[in-house]
Amino acid sequence: MDNIYLYMIIALAILAVADLVVGVSNDAVNFLNSAIGSKAISFRTIMIVASAGVAIGAVFSSGMMEVARKGIFNPGEFMFNEIMIIFMAVMITDILLLDFFNSIGMPTSTTVSIVFELLGAAVAMALIKIGHDGGSFDDVVGYINTSKATEIILGILLSVVVAFSIGALVQWFSRLLLSYNFEKKAAWVGALFGGMAITAITYFIFMKGLKGTAYASQSFDILGGGTMKDFLEHQVFYIILVSLVIWSIFSYALIAFFKTNIYKLIIILGTFALALAFAGNDLVNFIGVPIAAFNAFEQWTLSGLPATSFPMDVLAEKVPTNNLLLFAAGMIMVLTLWFSTKAKNVVKTSLDLASQGATKERFQPNFLSRGFVRVAVGLSQMTAYVLPNTWQAKIEKQFEAPVISLPKDKKYELPAFDLVRAAVNLMVAAVLISIATSYKLPLSTTYVTFMVAMGTSLADRAWGAESAVYRVAGVINVIGGWFFTAISAFLAAALVAYLLNLNLHVMFPLLLVAAFGLLLRNYISHNKKSKESKAEDSLTKAESSSVQGVIHESAKNIANVVKRGNKIYTNAIRGLAKQDLALLKKNKKQVVKLSDEVDELRDNIFYFIKNLDESSIGASNFYINILGYLQDMTQSLEYISKVSHKHVNNNHKKLKFSQIKELKEVDDKMELLFNETKAAFDSQSFEKIGEILNDKAKVYGLVKEKIQKQVERTRTEESSPKNTTLYFSLLLETKDLLNATMNLLEEYHDSHDSSVIPAKVIENEE
Repeated sequence: MDNIYLYMIIALAILAVADLVVGVSNDAVNFLNSAIGSKAISFRTIMIVASAGVAIGAVFSSGMMEVARKGIFNPGEFMFNEIMIIFMAVMITDILLLDFFNSIGMPTSTTVSIVFELLGAAVAMALIKIGHDGGSFDDVVGYINTSKATEIILGILLSVVVAFSIGALVQWFSRLLLSYNFEKKAAWVGALFGGMAITAITYFIFMKGLKGTAYASQSFDILGGGTMKDFLEHQVFYIILVSLVIWSIFSYALIAFFKTNIYKLIIILGTFALALAFAGNDLVNFIGVPIAAFNAFEQWTLSGLPATSFPMDVLAEKVPTNNLLLFAAGMIMVLTLWFSTKAKNVVKTSLDLASQGATKERFQPNFLSRGFVRVAVGLSQMTAYVLPNTWQAKIEKQFEAPVISLPKDKKYELPAFDLVRAAVNLMVAAVLISIATSYKLPLSTTYVTFMVAMGTSLADRAWGAESAVYRVAGVINVIGGWFFTAISAFLAAALVAYLLNLNLHVMFPLLLVAAFGLLLRNYISHNKKSKESKAEDSLTKAESSSVQGVIHESAKNIANVVKRGNKIYTNAIRGLAKQDLALLKKNKKQVVKLSDEVDELRDNIFYFIKNLDESSIGASNFYINILGYLQDMTQSLEYISKVSHKHVNNNHKKLKFSQIKELKEVDDKMELLFNETKAAFDSQSFEKIGEILNDKAKVYGLVKEKIQKQVERTRTEESSPKNTTLYFSLLLETKDLLNATMNLLEEYHDSHDSSVIPAKVIENEE
């Protein structure tokens, strides 16, 4: 029977490895987004710098993770069997919760998740004990460290507001002083900025990265027998003053004599510092619980007492962690950093919201985002009345972004933001986390780094009239996700702890299998989505610069739309005939996906036209026309799919056999038309389009005939208004679909000239 605890220790070790992987995938955004977004250095260099920071931070990680052992609950109040249930519930919940957030590409806090999981599991076990002993609900306070939980909740609220506000303020003044022509400023300006930034980052390395390590508590003769920790806490002013002078002189020498870009150096150091601090302090979130469980297991094994009779006072004592174990954890983190595609998704969310330029907006506006934007616009108009015109003109000049002439290679990408914003992101995040650490305030590095990035984006006018409501909605969604993390972590861990307590021997293997099953399912689903984004059926943006070039290049898109449209139309008729609600529901999703892809092509028109020569304007007219016809086709398909699903979903009368038969005739004719069209575009045999157009009258005639038959039926035998409405809707929308398809074919037929060699955009070889 006692072997169950050995199996739990083995399971916790495996879960620790998996948790390291999903945890790093989430927290990579903290230290990668500024360097990646600014493109200050190559991606390979960024990864090497971050990997070095993670590896060193892991090795120098704090001795024995306090939070997992006694930070949230009082271990002496629980027996060994109860502690093991708490720890197992925490790890199962943590790995699933973080993987969920990684899968949807949303950054969340590993600190908050682990704390609220410990809190939830401990509260559940405390309530079970109180219920068994006949105590009252008030007794829970004796089991839980309520002051710590309160501090963390206040820390969440405070960090969101403070980080955003300070980030916006510092970025505004930085841009006002440096403008976008920062590299042309006097050497002393860059040196002063570099001195302040590097001072903030290096102090952060000592304060957050090294203060919590085992070495920080050792006495050193050079410090008069005092510890590094005491020195850092009591000599703050002198450390900062001396550092500022030394780093400013160092920065000036680099700029003036070695022509070094000081902003790139700041970004490299900042990335290293945040990676170091992440591994040094947040490692507790991934391996603290399994290590605490292992220590408890060792002491229980030596005691010889039953698991239900061995109190866990031992966890209140400090036990150092094996350095080899820390090194192994660091290596797992580094490998995850290099190979995790989910880490890239989380970083992309942060970069999209902070981007200076136009991106594909991931979030839809809501009433909150619209409200915030209107308030911000109102405040901006008020300041325009208060400030003198001369001041406004000078400020506007400093915030005037340079116009960069892009080469016509579509693969060329501008940075999401410039070096100044990246440096401010890292510097402000470092300062805020250092201050919080010095005051022993619990603060999430994820919350601080993300909100600083959002604040600097606002101040830098990255959120313009075209994107503000989408970006603000994105920030609101992410913040909402953070609070969802806390609530769901607490409830889920409490539920898992309760289930494990019901019957440990049954529920432990069952929940473990379920957890790994869900992880595997998410992994397969993520891979499938990644492949779908590169699938052959996805639509591609036009890059040619002539009509003939666009005709040949867009042929694949037309073939794809026709192929998918044919399937959507057939499934709608089939779903109606069989009353198959599942098929119609799936069909609705397929047509929405197709419609979104066509909308994305339409949104790219601006960039397509910007990249054309004056001699190639005809290509833009052709491209706009075919996108209009594609949109008409998808709108008709969307309507047909929607009304079919609505009819069956509302349990209306089934269509008559004669109606189904007639719709099938139309579907067969449409299928023939679509297949011939697809074949012509697949083979780029545009001459065949003329033959298809010749059958135009026959197809129209068939649809008109069916409409006339339904009119006659309605006058004589039809008794269902819903059926009549649906049938007419389907036929009339089929007519519109035919119109759009024929107009598209005519556009290609009239514009194609086989004697002209298609002209393409000249690609930049760099």
